[in-house]
This record gives sequence, C-alpha cells and structure tokens, in this order.
Amino acid sequence: MNFSPALSALIAALKRLPGVGPKSAQRMAFHLLERDRAAAALIVQSLQDALVKVDHCSQCRMLCDGPLCPICQNSARDASLLCVVESPADVVAIEQAAGYRGRYFVLMGHLSPLDGIGPHELGVPLLEQALDHHQVRELILATNPTVEGEATAHFLAELARKRQIKASRIAHGVPVGGELEYVDGGTLAHALAGRLTLD
Repeated sequence: MNFSPALSALIAALKRLPGVGPKSAQRMAFHLLERDRAAAALIVQSLQDALVKVDHCSQCRMLCDGPLCPICQNSARDASLLCVVESPADVVAIEQAAGYRGRYFVLMGHLSPLDGIGPHELGVPLLEQALDHHQVRELILATNPTVEGEATAHFLAELARKRQIKASRIAHGVPVGGELEYVDGGTLAHALAGRLTLD
C-alpha cells in the first residue's frame, strides 16, 4: 500500500531501530499518530534533547550528559580494575549485576577489518593512554563471545601484556540454572575449555 510521503518517511525512520521490521514500524507509526500524539511529541522532544546534550565520556566513552560519566566521577570506584566492553548497554548489564566496583572502557564496537573498523575507530589510543597513565593492574575483557569479540579481546590482551598489566577474560558457558542437554555445542565447548579447579 502507498502511504503519504510523511507517513512513509516515519515508517522508514522507525525501521532503522534494531529489531524493528516493516510491520512493527508501521504498527508504531499508526499507534503514535492515531492514539498517542502526546507520546509522539515527547519522544521527538526527548530525542532532540539527547542529540544535543548526550556525548561520550572523555575517559571511558560511555554515553553521558557532561565531560565525565557518573562512574568515572565516582572516587569510590576501584581505578585499578578496568573492564572493556563493546557497548554502553554492556555497562548497564554489568552494573545491574551489582558486583563489579571498578571502571569501564567502552569500545563502541569490535575489530572488524572488513567493515573498516580498526583500533582507532574503537578508541584504542585513548585506552592505551589510560593503561599508561593510570594505576590499572587488571584489564578485564568483557567483549562478546563472537569471532570478532574474541579477536578484539586477544588484541587488547596483547596491549596489556606489553605493559605488564594482567589481562583477564570474563567466563562464558553454561547459564546458572541451565541443563546441559539444552545447551548448544559452542557454549558447552567454551564451558569445558574454561573449567576451573575446585579447591
């Protein structure tokens, strides 16, 4: 069906969101325009404000409203632990787990030479400055367990080793409460390779 140019443009814009296909975008557009124009106006205003105010933290590259994010401003955080993640969503996930008290560095992606994403695009020079000028004793590599994530972790571990900084990798494997018969082969292989000795 042919929609008006403005409606077509709105649907096309909504389709750019991750996980939103043509039908979902159409449903969202219709809902906002038919039933909740106030919510549509709020979304527009919030998005415009965020585009103007939100940028990257100058230390860790997390999204924030000022030069430093709240985590980097918090003097109670352990500056000797630096956890490297691929995205701001990963920081949120780790923070919600409520066990880590160190600092972060957000790559905003992973190494992908075919896509033109190398160390500079990931802010690696800024990470190297942090490793050279701060008291980092452990670099925790929390990149995703994909081929690109593993390659990125290996590359960053080499940077740490050159500086005699301990590099560790987060564990991957069987989820808590999971049953082995339902775990996929790749996850099970990771779990076996990363097994720990019981004391």
